[in-house]
Amino acid sequence: MTTVESVLTRRNASLRDMAELLQDQHGNKLDVVVPARDLRMVGGRLEIDGIGEPTISLDGVTSTSGIFVPTATCDGGFADKLGIPVRYLRRMRETGHIDLLDHNINEWLAEDPGKRFLTRNLRGVGGAPGISRALLSEQYRFVDNLDVLMAVLEGIRLAGVHVDVSQCDLTETRMYVKIGCPEIFAYAPALLRNYTSPFTGNRGADNPVVFAGFVFSNSEVGHGSFSITPRITVQVCDNGMTFTQDVMREVHLGGKLADGVVRWSADTQAAALDVLVKQARDAVNTFLNPAYLQAKIAEVEAEAGVRVREVTETLTYVGKQLRFTEAERATILDHFFDAGDRTSGGVLHAVTSAAQTITDADQAYELERQGIPAMRHAAAFQR
Repeated sequence: MTTVESVLTRRNASLRDMAELLQDQHGNKLDVVVPARDLRMVGGRLEIDGIGEPTISLDGVTSTSGIFVPTATCDGGFADKLGIPVRYLRRMRETGHIDLLDHNINEWLAEDPGKRFLTRNLRGVGGAPGISRALLSEQYRFVDNLDVLMAVLEGIRLAGVHVDVSQCDLTETRMYVKIGCPEIFAYAPALLRNYTSPFTGNRGADNPVVFAGFVFSNSEVGHGSFSITPRITVQVCDNGMTFTQDVMREVHLGGKLADGVVRWSADTQAAALDVLVKQARDAVNTFLNPAYLQAKIAEVEAEAGVRVREVTETLTYVGKQLRFTEAERATILDHFFDAGDRTSGGVLHAVTSAAQTITDADQAYELERQGIPAMRHAAAFQR
């Protein structure tokens, strides 16, 4: 059975599987700018006037409403744009108070009937309701995941460097693609000499190799800009270190859109994608570079050797500083002890290896991003 999750998400996908899913989404997308008066919530579903399949009768052709099942992201958009507390809105849906949810949203839409929104939707198939993915500002300049994927791959091709696409993930809010380059490697003996992989038991001292790479991500629904972030992978355990201070970004914001179905002109799309191709090429030339890799390893190793005393207290402090959940803290603590590296670098390893065990892709990528900040907080706590 087709579900919203199966249509929108994929975990640990191959590049081929990711491309096929994005092509399916691209073929069914329906992006519409509409005034509030043309939106209503009925039975917990979003109805958008004038975009459904037209009906033909003796009276002529009549436009109908499109009906869509809102995602949690779409509900969050209504909460944000209408000033409804998001926890209250989600509670109404989760507890089955759908009439109350309809009333709240429809009353606030009626407060400013001329206010315009961009709705990002997927058409339903076989008469089924579609999916409403997001309610956004009319000025939101989206770049689709499929176009991003193709543009970045083209930028990599133009740079002339062989890479591996090691992992693809698609969530309700973001796409993530990890790129690795086995040809660009370095040794990190100071970082890995005390480390043992909690997954395999292999020792970093026996194989202190790290590879250059990056991760690129994009949101079609307002959850962050397109970005390319350098990432170094540890061969012995596949832990990934990301360097967020060097991230390349492209903000999704433009001019006002006209009412109705959004159709970008060919030259507008070409100009936007040309920027992404060039950014990807620049990222390859910058991040997949032996000198860059060596500099980043030296930067990490300079902070990784601080001995961690009072382990539980240190990791509790780190967890509070970075707002880890209780479950994340417990997993990180287990990985820290299992790996046997009682240094600030060991905290980095524990956070990034713990990230590999998380099934939620958004949570996993966010935790991995906190690896280097966690190392620095752990070192600071020892002073």
